[in-house]
Amino acid sequence: MTAKEPLTTLDWDNLGFEYMDLPYRYRAYWKDGEWHKAGLTEDSTLAMNEGSTALHYGQQAFEGMKAYRTKDNHVQLFRPDRNAARLQDSCRRLLMPEVSTEMFIEACKSVVRANEAYVPPYGTGGTLYLRPLIIGVGPNIGVHPAKEYIFTVFAMPVGNYFKGGMVPTRFLVSNYDRAAHKGTGASKVGGNYAASLLPGDKAHKEGFSDCIYLDPVEHKKIEEVGSANFFGITKDGKFVTPKSPSILPSVTKYSLLYLAKERFGMEVEEGDVYIDELDHFAEAGACGTAAVISPIAGFQVGDKYHQFYSETEVGPVTKKLYDELTGIQFGDKPAPEGWVIRVD
Repeated sequence: MTAKEPLTTLDWDNLGFEYMDLPYRYRAYWKDGEWHKAGLTEDSTLAMNEGSTALHYGQQAFEGMKAYRTKDNHVQLFRPDRNAARLQDSCRRLLMPEVSTEMFIEACKSVVRANEAYVPPYGTGGTLYLRPLIIGVGPNIGVHPAKEYIFTVFAMPVGNYFKGGMVPTRFLVSNYDRAAHKGTGASKVGGNYAASLLPGDKAHKEGFSDCIYLDPVEHKKIEEVGSANFFGITKDGKFVTPKSPSILPSVTKYSLLYLAKERFGMEVEEGDVYIDELDHFAEAGACGTAAVISPIAGFQVGDKYHQFYSETEVGPVTKKLYDELTGIQFGDKPAPEGWVIRVD
């Protein structure tokens, strides 16, 4: 969708996950050691020099987050400080100027306020998806950091990730690596996603939802599930998730770790998860901003298939965690201190 979408044509109950050109986005420019011209604009086109490092050397990073409309018609962000911190980590890794937490949150709030009419109504399952992005620009050609940068935040309404309810799906363990062990796997940068396109396409063509990536050193430990983090519920009720220097630190995953321990009294563990020890798990899922939780039916590992809880039903612990987290995000359940920020 390339033209600005009139509100009257939007079907709130059947939104997909695709680009929309909303009226406003935030933009700021880095030059001579500081940010300039920060504020809202109606221009959805980014102008950059052909020598921009974002185009040649992948010097760019981004975030994904959402704004939620509550039952009493307020709009709120979920843990934007964590997205700001992760973007700062990505910027340090790629030698880009950092966006302060204050600037990041205010940019996101200003975009939500300006496009508030596009935040889907409570009860539809829809949200306003925000995409903060920073890119290296300017006349460059050598392999070195840019001298100029653009930071932007744009938004679009997106629908409930699960059409017809949460349904477990199957995943294929890939022979490809998503990222190097001491590379950029823990940063949210475009190169990691470009590397996942081919293996993801192969998995889709074989009838799977996406790939399971193993550790790039020994190919023995689970790392990521497509573009999401993995978690499993052991048969004795423990919440387990992988830990590695090449895994993106998911805001959703760390929120689930906290809720599992503090709200439900579960034992939690972040550590090695071996692909040959799947029998330890009663349930499994992928977690991230888009779906919160995608229940996993099973893994195809070589010529063997391992099923978790069910091919058709969501496990009870997975469902309980999903309901708790989405309840906080939409304002139906009390949030831990500092987790939600009102926009209006």
